[in-house]
Amino acid sequence: MKKPKNIAVSQDQAEAAVRTLLAWAGEDPKREGLIDTPRRVVEAYRDWFSGYAIDPADYLRRTFEEVAGYDEMIVLRDIEFESHCEHHMAPIIGRAHVGYLPTDKVVGISKLARVVEAYARRFQVQEKLTAQIAHCIGMVLKPRGVGVVIDARHECMTTRGVHKTRVSMITSQMLGTFREDARTRAEFLRFIDIHAGR
Repeated sequence: MKKPKNIAVSQDQAEAAVRTLLAWAGEDPKREGLIDTPRRVVEAYRDWFSGYAIDPADYLRRTFEEVAGYDEMIVLRDIEFESHCEHHMAPIIGRAHVGYLPTDKVVGISKLARVVEAYARRFQVQEKLTAQIAHCIGMVLKPRGVGVVIDARHECMTTRGVHKTRVSMITSQMLGTFREDARTRAEFLRFIDIHAGR
């Protein structure tokens, strides 16, 4: 995957940008309650967007082959994540469900959650996030099939614009047998039961 060109921005420049936005909003960046806000915002951004420094494929390269011939579906559901919309820089909060049909190797389940997290900690649109996760798993593990479903709420829609607070968006990406075989796809969707607990 081609990484974006790194544009060098110093901590001081980033904090100055936050002060500019505070002033633009009508605030006084020098008032007591806001003095440390630029530093805090930059630290938060460093955490929220840490995915740019990670190659998610690295998480999947350590696999296990001693699984006694196990070749049925593996599903990890309800992987909670927080991301940010690339159009408004507003939070996207949701759950990802990931499944795959292994060939001769499996990966530790925490690694699937880490792949979701690495892609989520970038500016995103949900459709792209869904596809990135699926294609990364498919490319590295080379399973017979991959399924990814994401169910998320977009704060750019709930806190501004149309203000629809109870709306969530569902996206899916099916590869291999998950796309080609309706029974495999149905089994995966039954396993994740995305409306459970709602």
